[in-house]
Parts: sequence; C-alpha cells; structure tokens
Amino acid sequence: MTELPKYPFEMRPLSEEEGGGWLIAFPDLPGCLSDGATPEEAIENGKDAVAAWLDAVQAAGRKVPQPGDAFSGRFVTRVPRSLHARLAARARLDGVSMNTLVASYLAEGLGRSASQS
Repeated sequence: MTELPKYPFEMRPLSEEEGGGWLIAFPDLPGCLSDGATPEEAIENGKDAVAAWLDAVQAAGRKVPQPGDAFSGRFVTRVPRSLHARLAARARLDGVSMNTLVASYLAEGLGRSASQS
C-alpha cells in the first residue's frame, strides 16, 4: 500500500450492544469509518478505509480534501442574551476581544477535562 496522507482520526470503544471493539472515524472524510477488535486493529483497518474512500472520491472526479480541511478554526454558536452580555462585559474588563476570551475559556476547559481523564 502506498503511503497515505496523515488524516486526523477519532477513536472510541464500541459498547457491547454495538458489537464491542473500537471505532475509528476520520472527520475530514465524511462517512469514512472502520473498526477493529483492538485500537491497533482499528487503525490498520482505518488505513484501508481511507484508501478506499480516497479511491472512490477520485473515481467520482471530486476534489480530495487535504488533512485538516474540515476544521477552519471558525464555528458559530448561539448563547442566551444574558451570557452574551456577561461575556462581552468580561472581554471589555480584560481588554480582549470576545473571540479571544471565549477561545481561552474553551482551551482552559479542554485542558482541565484532559487532565481529569
């Protein structure tokens, strides 16, 4: 097999109701999934899934996404007006944009969550 581009992937254990083992998904490649009894097997099977997905896209004459294309760094979310007002006030107080404030809060929360895992 030729060397595949390094697409980011997500893995999770499958419940007994789902058949057990591990699921691997590639966010940059919609619908590109595989599984395996172990994480290592899921990764190996995932390589085959990526190759097949890329072959199908090329055969259809569509553009092959580059790794990381799925994440632009921008997302939009709605929040209650009261939370919006509190965020805006805190950003003003800290002398930063609301984008910077929210990004730092998200990073802090993800860091705290990762350290508890």
